[in-house]
Amino acid sequence: MQNDWLNTMKFTADRFLRLPEVMRLTGLSKATIYRGMRDGKFPRNTRLSTRCVGWSSTAVHAWMERRLE
Repeated sequence: MQNDWLNTMKFTADRFLRLPEVMRLTGLSKATIYRGMRDGKFPRNTRLSTRCVGWSSTAVHAWMERRLE
């Protein structure tokens, strides 16, 4: 059932997610996200400008799918 829900949430085109949206989607805190990135267990962010980063929606959704398996 969770897999069906997640499949409906997928985007057809990749886009950048900002930190608040990544936190809302995953239920993880900022510290846990950055710790996961440091440990290679969560997708790395991409610098979008001098003071702005984002995460690939495809990478975040793929990470969520792997958690369900």
